[in-house]
Amino acid sequence: MTLSLHHPARLGELSLKNRVIMAPMTRSRATEANTPNALMAEYYSQRAAAGLIIAEGTSPSPNGLGYTRMPALFNGAHVQGWKQVTNAVHAKGGKIVLQLMHAGRMAHVANLPIGAEVLGPGAEHAPGVIHTDAHGMQVPSTPRAMSVSDIQVAIAEFARAASLAIEAGFDGVELHAGGGYLLDAFFNATINQRTDAYGASSSARNRFILEVVQAVVAAIGAARVGIRFMPHSGANGAFNFAEMDAQYVELARQLSNFGLMYLHLVNFESMGLPPLPVGLRDSMRNAFKGPLVLAGGFDQASAVSALERGDADFLAFGRPFLANPDLVNRLQAGAPLNSADFATFYSHGSQGYTDYPTLAEQGAEEVQA
Repeated sequence: MTLSLHHPARLGELSLKNRVIMAPMTRSRATEANTPNALMAEYYSQRAAAGLIIAEGTSPSPNGLGYTRMPALFNGAHVQGWKQVTNAVHAKGGKIVLQLMHAGRMAHVANLPIGAEVLGPGAEHAPGVIHTDAHGMQVPSTPRAMSVSDIQVAIAEFARAASLAIEAGFDGVELHAGGGYLLDAFFNATINQRTDAYGASSSARNRFILEVVQAVVAAIGAARVGIRFMPHSGANGAFNFAEMDAQYVELARQLSNFGLMYLHLVNFESMGLPPLPVGLRDSMRNAFKGPLVLAGGFDQASAVSALERGDADFLAFGRPFLANPDLVNRLQAGAPLNSADFATFYSHGSQGYTDYPTLAEQGAEEVQA
């Protein structure tokens, strides 16, 4: 049976209005102690027509706050802040899960709270530069190589953050295992040069991810847990290595045993990065006996085609959702999309965040004119 982009669907235990997923996207609006706020609640509620919103990468630990104004979820204030968001989305009939993302070595100490530190599988800093509000663009700080004890602490932090997410009203969590961030750094052989049980082989490099998943599933149940990968993107130093594809497929096979809510794969070809190989996508999908969410520059026509071919079960849209709070309606109507203002992606305040007009608002403006 051909899947429909705009018809209701089930994902795990969730009943969704459609198969249009809002992808997680950093917006840097958690301005006070990394705590979500009313402006963020407005932003997400504007986009509640999505079948599912995956809220932006959120740190489960003070050590994971590598980016400036990145939201967090490890204390009571964060829970209360996120409750504003989930209440606002649910009030409009939406569903929302939270992406848990520990930045790992992709961090600068100026973005961390007092007492936190930059951590990674080894002591080599990430390539490139990172923004700090205090000092502008900086080279990422050199991480401290994590001990086995540090790894166990991090696993517990992910599990506790997942529990706090449910307390905050989220419908589940997504674990970010891409982007060169902490989970991906342990997976990736070009970053992870450890010789112990967390890095000496492909199975050892998969171990940290599997133990985090096991702990999070124990905390909130497998039907509330998804996971995201970004194969072949090369993001933040997570470059390709010889046995990478085989390691991904084996990891997908082992993840399938948990009965997770979904597997989320990203193809960055539309953004000029190397494509996600179709063979790897299909091999991971065959290995993972659950729903596949696929992201990668879709519009209405290409999304429908992807569903008709059976490439995925759900399609995630990123940047189009930034500038089009009513993206679902625009896709369904074949209406033109607003253009995104790149200069405001990671800025402060409502400009380029909550001020994009809907079709109805644009129509009202035309009538008044």
